[in-house]
Amino acid sequence: MLAHNVYFTLNDSSDAAVDAMVAACHKYLKDHPGVVFFAAGKVAMELARPVNDRMFHVALHVVFSNTEAHDAYQTAADHLKFIEENKASWRQVRVFDSHVTG
Repeated sequence: MLAHNVYFTLNDSSDAAVDAMVAACHKYLKDHPGVVFFAAGKVAMELARPVNDRMFHVALHVVFSNTEAHDAYQTAADHLKFIEENKASWRQVRVFDSHVTG
């Protein structure tokens, strides 16, 4: 499997902007072929140990059945529409991809 974790830092950190970004993730990114697991949500600000990285507003977690499913997702119409509609709101995007076992 391939885990695709994306951390979005937004230009606008208001609750409304963060909620809108989470909603966009759910609208465009969860129903793709080969998705084994999908989740999107807000940073857990209450978890403030020295090792916690809280320099983002929205986290997206998608686990694909294989690399091919991930690669197809990258060029899927809904994924491209998500980027087009939301990229202006991003100050920074960090992507962490890893091969995982369950």
